[in-house]
Amino acid sequence: MVLPLAKTLMIQGTGSGAGKSLLVAALCRIFKDAGLNAAPFKAQNMALNSYITLEGGEIGRAQALQAEAAKIEPTVDMNPILLKASGEAGSQVIIHGKVHSTMQAKEYHAFVKGEGDCKRETMSPFCSEAWKAVIKSFNRLSKKYELIIMEGAGSPAEINLMDVDIVNMSIAKHAKAPIILVGDIDKGGVFASLYGTVKLLGKDSRHIKGFVINKFRGDLEILKPGLEMLSEKTGKPVIGVLPYINNIDLPEEDGLSLQGSNSKFKIQDSKSEKIKIKIVILHLQYIANFTDFDPFMCEPDVEIVYSRNSSEIENAGMVIIPGSKNTVKDLMFLKETRLDESIKLAYSKGIQIMGMCGGYQMLGKKIYDPHGIESPHKEVDGLGLLDIETMFDRDKITSRVEAELVDGSWLMAHGDKNYELSAMSYQLLRGYEIHMGTSKGDIGLFKIKRLTSLSPINLRLRRITDSPIYDGSKKGNCWGTYLHGIFENDSFRREIINQARKTKGLRPLDSTAIYADIKDKAIDNLAHIVRENIDMNFLKRLIRL
Repeated sequence: MVLPLAKTLMIQGTGSGAGKSLLVAALCRIFKDAGLNAAPFKAQNMALNSYITLEGGEIGRAQALQAEAAKIEPTVDMNPILLKASGEAGSQVIIHGKVHSTMQAKEYHAFVKGEGDCKRETMSPFCSEAWKAVIKSFNRLSKKYELIIMEGAGSPAEINLMDVDIVNMSIAKHAKAPIILVGDIDKGGVFASLYGTVKLLGKDSRHIKGFVINKFRGDLEILKPGLEMLSEKTGKPVIGVLPYINNIDLPEEDGLSLQGSNSKFKIQDSKSEKIKIKIVILHLQYIANFTDFDPFMCEPDVEIVYSRNSSEIENAGMVIIPGSKNTVKDLMFLKETRLDESIKLAYSKGIQIMGMCGGYQMLGKKIYDPHGIESPHKEVDGLGLLDIETMFDRDKITSRVEAELVDGSWLMAHGDKNYELSAMSYQLLRGYEIHMGTSKGDIGLFKIKRLTSLSPINLRLRRITDSPIYDGSKKGNCWGTYLHGIFENDSFRREIINQARKTKGLRPLDSTAIYADIKDKAIDNLAHIVRENIDMNFLKRLIRL
């Protein structure tokens, strides 16, 4: 029996940061609430925030959030190609969740174009491994879901890249997807960018069926004449104007927001703690997976700061060295700017120092890179705060994990009396691994079991390691781990904060925020705002619902 293909809708933008990702997430929740089995899809994403699916594949974090909004499990088919910029080496190309290779821009463009003529077969000028991977994923999703809400990348009118663009018009035409074009009015020039996009696309602009203006603050009556003129000049309606939302309360896709303090998720009320624990996260040049630390932002007694300021590091409540897409370069950057000295001074003062993934590797004694995976340096001295050494290899470990804290005595912020009960509350932790290197030495902070599913179709979880593996290291008030997502475990996160409170002479807090609930409410709130400010009947007619 031939299954019917899904209905489609595509959200494109006039440029990066226009609001495509969150609009797709909102629409996923809206249509899910309306009873549709919907799924997100982005053919190609370039992002350093990634997520591990049940089948052990790596996809963009934004697509994982969109799947969460649709209340479905993320799979590699939702983001078949992920590009992770690695500096001078180029970008790591990930296809169907697994590393394919590292390519410079020109190499990748040739890779996308491929050879021969597949136009008759795929309705596209592309005949390449990349395009075939995109089509394979889209076709699988379209047989499984009723509605595919697609996301473009950057702008569809990058005229120097149209011959290698597999994420905007080419996939829209293959999917027969009507397009809504989003523009960011907060940046200025929104009418020129919307009108210019339509004109540069030429005949392909016929696929654009309407506009959404995002991040508006002001008097809508003053804006209306512009909306009418835009519609007259393009023949396309403006179907919605979304307001500027100060605290969206959802993870960001890129690092544009990592400037100074970040207060999203923050719950301000009369009971909020007046004395905040300042967690300083090193603003690395190649910072990756910074969404690992979003759960801290929902805690009323925590202030998060992304910084390269030595004074902030040396006087923090806790210092975190985050993940990096180029660990060696970021380590050398810390040394060149003498921030390594600030980290060591903070450690000597008893401040909790934590390293996540690449940051964990930096905290060790040595990093070896015999194959030149990240840099030409075969051996680099680490910060030396942990008794571990790391060896880079060509194989990338990507897996969901379950973990147990081997020895929780260092988290006894409540004292001996309550420790047993407290330890039980976070005995089983969940997270995921994404790393090229393996570390040896004083390892054993967590006992982990790697998990996977059988395939993108069969998402039944199973363990792929019978014997436990050990992860993480601790020495004094310094610790590190490869386990992304570890701070989404609410009780564990609270114990970590209480350790910092103890160092500052503050009493521990028993209550903690439930991060999953806060994030889900934020998605509902975003969906409500979109539903109230966009012509949903227009969208329903567009996709023939």
